Amino acid sequence: DLITKFQSIPTPFYYYDLGLLEENLKMLQTYSAQHGYKIHYALKANANDRILRLIRQYGFGADCVSGNEVKKALEMGFPPQEIAFAGVGKTNWEIELALQADIFAFNVESIQELTVIDGIAAQLGRTARVALRINPDVEANTHHYITTGKEENKFGIHISHLEEALEELAGLSHLEFMGLHFHIGSQIIDLEVFKNLALRVNDIQAELVKKGFTPQHLNLGGGLGIDYQNPDKHPIPDFQHYFSTIQQYLKPLPGQTIHFELGRSVVGQSGALITRVLYVKKGVKTRFAVVDAGMTELIRPALYHAVHKIENLTGNGSPQIYDVVGPICESSDFFGKGVELPEVRRGDLLAIRSTGAYAEVMASNYNLREKAKAIYSDELLNA
Repeated sequence: DLITKFQSIPTPFYYYDLGLLEENLKMLQTYSAQHGYKIHYALKANANDRILRLIRQYGFGADCVSGNEVKKALEMGFPPQEIAFAGVGKTNWEIELALQADIFAFNVESIQELTVIDGIAAQLGRTARVALRINPDVEANTHHYITTGKEENKFGIHISHLEEALEELAGLSHLEFMGLHFHIGSQIIDLEVFKNLALRVNDIQAELVKKGFTPQHLNLGGGLGIDYQNPDKHPIPDFQHYFSTIQQYLKPLPGQTIHFELGRSVVGQSGALITRVLYVKKGVKTRFAVVDAGMTELIRPALYHAVHKIENLTGNGSPQIYDVVGPICESSDFFGKGVELPEVRRGDLLAIRSTGAYAEVMASNYNLREKAKAIYSDELLNA
């Protein structure tokens, strides 16, 4: 049994259910293919080698936000013509790397960036394919730290500067205008938001066509959320309604290819952080379960006040209320406050669920901690 096998593994560790990940990838493949949509997996969600190889096997492309992510995507077998490169602060070496690899497109986030990429492309004797990342001013109804499409976000070119960007683009001979890119935020669970995005994109495209520009590609980014409260009830996001919402309201131009950059929704539910209870400590009004994982393994609760479901895998006593906290010397090092769990004892194993995205990839060695290992379901099944 899985929990018995967990007992013999040094904690903390990331556990990946590759069977669930495959189910997820099959559903994503099925529902995106129904509409002819192209999917680029967002490496920033999880760049674990085994996970990337599995995603690549299903024929998806890559969405990268750094030079090292581009390098990793190439190493893992993602074809250059399926790699998109976004990010507000691309350095010269990152641009050179992507140009030398001849990637599909740069998602350009400022007017000055157009000039810089054109200059580097000229030096290398290359032509850079670019998509303009437009900031459409659509409300994503998510945490303000992960909202990216509002008027004054650092991301993208504001819609009011689009004409200026197109004028700049027209005068740059080493750039090829490929299309438009949008990404309005992350962990979006209200599909109405994606309807609003599609309608806004229709308006923006209509304006572009009037000006004589015909984007060949349209990239609507990602942002589809997962159910952190009920991971077992909703292990796979509702890809069907997500894509059908876009399909219902988006009016693509003839022959236009539609792209998406999904990350969390692809991998989020396939991971859990397994940690051991070190101490149970009574405060004045609070019981603390002190565990051996910390914000170094999962920073989301400290960074966004994110809530993950926590389970006591080995306890079966009467329920008690705990603050589940880590060993890091920071008051923000906690996983959950006021969490009801079967009575917790030293040595119990806890599972912090839905950590397939933005957990291992955001790990740090603060307090000089060693990086937690990744354990995979197939290894345990064969053990």
